[in-house]
Amino acid sequence: MTEALQSSEEIKTYFLQNQIAFEETLLEEAVTVKDKINEILAVGNIDLVTNAHKVVRYIIDGQEEDLKFFAKQEGIAWATHSIELSFKLEWIQAIRRTLWTFLQQYDQAAPSEVAFDFFAMEKDINTRVDTFLNTFFISYSTYKDSLILAHRQLVESLSVPIIPISTSVSILPLIGSVDSFRAEIIEEKVLTEVSISRIQTLILDLSGIVELEPEVIHHIMKIINGSAMMGCQSIITGLRAEVVRKMVSLGLLFAPKTKTLGTLQQALKEYLAI
Repeated sequence: MTEALQSSEEIKTYFLQNQIAFEETLLEEAVTVKDKINEILAVGNIDLVTNAHKVVRYIIDGQEEDLKFFAKQEGIAWATHSIELSFKLEWIQAIRRTLWTFLQQYDQAAPSEVAFDFFAMEKDINTRVDTFLNTFFISYSTYKDSLILAHRQLVESLSVPIIPISTSVSILPLIGSVDSFRAEIIEEKVLTEVSISRIQTLILDLSGIVELEPEVIHHIMKIINGSAMMGCQSIITGLRAEVVRKMVSLGLLFAPKTKTLGTLQQALKEYLAI
């Protein structure tokens, strides 16, 4: 424990004796957050007031490892429930200001022989508050990135639903919007699956897509050509008139050996019969 905080037990006692006044001052300082306390408690089971007392206790005691661990936990909780970071920043700054208000009151009330060195105290207190903030934000960002990555991997997996209908025939129904990013994922996963599963016929059903950008059409062509190089024939079904018109106007045509059918039902009837 540093010399500046050698009277931490007395300071803690002072804060405990003035706990209600501390909370009132804290809420006055946190102008925006005070109206969100119940909402944050309901959404993430995060009790801001109780946690504020815990942070203050760790700061006064100089329990830096406990302070960092708690900050990491808080970062994960806020990232998990996607609570606005501006609320956390305002809350910690309110804790900082309130903490200094009560330290000043303690200093004024304490006998002169136990008064602390203000400059040393300022360094200790503010360093620990900053440590909490930095650890919190690093934890928040790291966990948020992991959530985003997991979500993206899930989306990528769901974006390429290759459905086997026999040992050699599979269907890839494309639904919704297909941008260049999703098209790259589709291309990579389809070619990988064709190679691993030895798919001989791949039915690409495009009936669920209203519009295809030129870049996306090029990716589909690469899927067709790449699959053909591995001995897999591509069947295109469900091309909408608007898509066909755009392809014709841009001079984009599928490879001559690519077979097209009007509907997925036609393809299923033909290739299931085979």
